[in-house]
Amino acid sequence: MPSPKLSKLELKIMEALWTKGALSVREIQETFPTKRRPAYTTVQTIVYRLEAKNALKRTKKIGNAHIFEAVISKTAAHRKVIDELLGLFGGRAQPLMAHLIESGQLTLEDIEEARKALRDSPAKE
Repeated sequence: MPSPKLSKLELKIMEALWTKGALSVREIQETFPTKRRPAYTTVQTIVYRLEAKNALKRTKKIGNAHIFEAVISKTAAHRKVIDELLGLFGGRAQPLMAHLIESGQLTLEDIEEARKALRDSPAKE
């Protein structure tokens, strides 16, 4: 099953589940910094949307609280975001790489790791 498209807030909620494991809506809300914490009802709405997208699922109920866990992996979600970003550049990675180099966010170590991954990749042409 392909990974669903996730918003920034949805990714932050998923990050809480990937990092901490199964959580209630309240526990997810409490993973946000106090100053920028969304309302409980906002988190609850987003959690239910993620459930509808099959990105997470209810695993059990403790009292009145449902416990949720991630269904899709962090890697799958990140790949989806990267594929969408590359789609903005016609599928070409070069403009993105150029920006990363110019902004100082891409190091020689990163390039060496990418070279190794390319050499080891079964998908190389």
